Amino acid sequence: MEKLLSEFSVGLFFWQSVIFLALLFLLRKYAWKPILNAVNEREQKIADSLELAEKTKAEMQALQSQNENLLKEARAERDAIIKDAKETASKMVEDSKTAAKVEAEKVVAAARQTIEAEKAAAISELKTQVAAFSLEIAEKVVRGELASDDKQKALADKLAGDINLN
Repeated sequence: MEKLLSEFSVGLFFWQSVIFLALLFLLRKYAWKPILNAVNEREQKIADSLELAEKTKAEMQALQSQNENLLKEARAERDAIIKDAKETASKMVEDSKTAAKVEAEKVVAAARQTIEAEKAAAISELKTQVAAFSLEIAEKVVRGELASDDKQKALADKLAGDINLN
């Protein structure tokens, strides 16, 4: 330390101080302001970015809320459409069943009418055939009974007597 103190020179100290102050003045005039301006600009950009990020975050939350509401509405609408479709399908099935039942009743009624008509025709035909068979049998019986001339004459007299009485 003594060596330092012994070599100390006031002139050297003066010139070093002048150079230091000049350097400090130049730095302040030409470097300090641009550096501070750059730092301030960067700070402002960061603040603006943070503010923009907060706004974006708020907008995203609002959009998310809107999306959730739209999703709820869409689900409700989907449920309503499905319910309506099920009701419509059920009604269509019920209407089809009713129409089929009515149509089946018409077919059954038409079949009954056809059966009745065929039954009546069959009964009529059967009566006709029975009458024809009866006539044939009666004819054969009468021929057998009237095979002789005496029997024919007796029958003719009897019929003539019945006619006169009436």
